[in-house]
Amino acid sequence: MISVTINGKRRELAAEASLPELLASLNVNPRTVAVAINGEVVPKREYPQTTVRDGDVLEIVRMVGGGSFEAGGPKLEARTSSLEPRASAECVIVGAGIVGCAIAYELSRRGVRCLALDSRRAGMAATNAAAGVLSPLAEFERPGALVRLGLQSLRLYPTWVERLREDVPDIDVEFAQNGVLRVAFNDEELAGYRSGLRYRDELGVELMELDAALVHEVEPRLSPRIVGGVLSPDEGQVSNQMFTLALTRAATKRGARIIEGAPALGFRRRGGRVTAVRTPQGEFACDHLVLAAGPWTRPLARRLGVDVPTFPVRGQMLAYGRMVTPIGRPVWGKRGYVLPRANGLVFAGATVEQVGFRIRTTKRGLNSVRRGALELVPQLRHATEQFPWAGLRPGSPDGLPIMGALPGWSNVTVATGHFRNGILLAPLTGELIADAITFGPSEALAPFNPTRFQD
Repeated sequence: MISVTINGKRRELAAEASLPELLASLNVNPRTVAVAINGEVVPKREYPQTTVRDGDVLEIVRMVGGGSFEAGGPKLEARTSSLEPRASAECVIVGAGIVGCAIAYELSRRGVRCLALDSRRAGMAATNAAAGVLSPLAEFERPGALVRLGLQSLRLYPTWVERLREDVPDIDVEFAQNGVLRVAFNDEELAGYRSGLRYRDELGVELMELDAALVHEVEPRLSPRIVGGVLSPDEGQVSNQMFTLALTRAATKRGARIIEGAPALGFRRRGGRVTAVRTPQGEFACDHLVLAAGPWTRPLARRLGVDVPTFPVRGQMLAYGRMVTPIGRPVWGKRGYVLPRANGLVFAGATVEQVGFRIRTTKRGLNSVRRGALELVPQLRHATEQFPWAGLRPGSPDGLPIMGALPGWSNVTVATGHFRNGILLAPLTGELIADAITFGPSEALAPFNPTRFQD
């Protein structure tokens, strides 16, 4: 058995199948539809040679009027490319995850008319699969551009949260700077943490070394095998789902539009500019285009003749519940992490797997997450595993985000490659991309420019 997603709904298939075989099993006439696999439209001449594999994400859309079909999800009817754009915006953002929504929110605050498009519901891809840890110092032993970017974004969070509280007072984003505790199970791990302490003044952060007794005073339920750790009081957590919801509500209150179930199928262009985005719901004209579709950004950019080398990195997680929450803050170890959520659950994660666009959990992956969680908090073996899940984060070859002008296009900007830091970096990304669109190129984006991958 394999699992695929068709028009937003999961389906189980007996085995891999050619695209014509799959369409036949769905009673869909291949002559009347367009098919996109993992964000890339398949030319009809390539249907016979195209195999649908485990984890693939398909969008099947009708390109002409008349008739209907069911393909595991809602019917989508697209207009033909000869029709005029049905709507326009100063900026169209392809991708309504937390990064796309942060950009839409920040642009809308500046009076820019925005439209965000997504093939799913807003925030239901990598954003929904995240844990919500705000931890720029994850690799503080070797601080570099990513650590500094993360710290800058973390310092924006209180302002953004307060502003969102004023814009949408009925949504609690569960933001807490309750600290992140990194723990060591042996002297070698502890030495690695200690090596990073010398950067605290340079980075302007508070880092507190704790011996075993102090670790267990801070978090009594942690494993007795822990020999020490480092507490970073200014880090913390947020509800990734509620923060994204607040961004979408606040942006729409300021005039932005979020259109769900509208995958980008292609672009209308003139000279070195993109003038419209084609979707199953019609064409949307734009003055500026932002590609913020996570790992699906690469196939979109390829349609514009540019390679943006972001790729999917699967992360699997587990939620524990039905017990008194045993920890009060995120706890990070070398083989996993755990954090409490406001609803009483404890999230544990996460795997790091390059398996293509396969959005599913595996026994092996969940066993790895389980071992990491129980190593940190042995009491979790008495908890109930509430549910597992998986998501695809957008990776990049050098581990840094890919943000800036798309080479060869005067009105296209890219914002992807945030990997495990999309939630953390959302406020700063929103501001940097909005600055680039409204004021022009910024030196702040130079280390993350897409041109760094060109020969």
